[in-house]
Amino acid sequence: MLYTNISEGIFVFRPNRFIAQINIGDTVVVAHVKNTGRCKELLVSGARVVLQKSDNPKRKTMYDLIAVWKNKRLINIDSQVPNKVFLEYLQSRQYLEGITRIRPEVKYGSSRFDFYVEVGTRKIFLEVKGVTLEEDGVVMFPDAPTERGVKHLNELIRCTKDGYEAHVVFVVQMSNVRYFTPNNKTHSVFGETLVAAQKEGVNIIALDCMVTENTLEIGNSVSVKLT
Repeated sequence: MLYTNISEGIFVFRPNRFIAQINIGDTVVVAHVKNTGRCKELLVSGARVVLQKSDNPKRKTMYDLIAVWKNKRLINIDSQVPNKVFLEYLQSRQYLEGITRIRPEVKYGSSRFDFYVEVGTRKIFLEVKGVTLEEDGVVMFPDAPTERGVKHLNELIRCTKDGYEAHVVFVVQMSNVRYFTPNNKTHSVFGETLVAAQKEGVNIIALDCMVTENTLEIGNSVSVKLT
């Protein structure tokens, strides 16, 4: 995944979940925040951030906020990008060998999963979740309560009972982390449902990313600790 028209700035203020004020040089600009999560531990006054400038003159905001430096760690917070980088990973056949079919955005039951994949006779539904919350090298999801996430897990459980394979893939939008675990303090029901999903045969996978100011690429497997 490659970004163009990149610049850096200093975070000033986030008046609402959609926009942020960013200092670029001596000018304060308004940027669209490409993540509606809380990101309170990241978007703090004085934080170095990475912006992408739009070439669309009709936009209300000319910049998108895509990444934040947390001390020496660069974290991509673009919530639209995990699916894109995971699709690249699927297409490279690094996630699964022998893929014969990839379909994005496939409806199943009352949910729409990110991907449906076939590997020979194997039929697999995959749901991708982006992870930006980190504490002492431990990465967690979600950073805010997510009833939608719980619904997806329950539908994945249903998939396994109907004879499909089911995977939930946590794309960790940073590198050099210790392990992934559900954020039970924020949403215990999601964590409980994730444990139940694993018991029902849903594959729980976490992958980190190699992050630069203008690129994002799937890196290595991350250990998963559910309890």
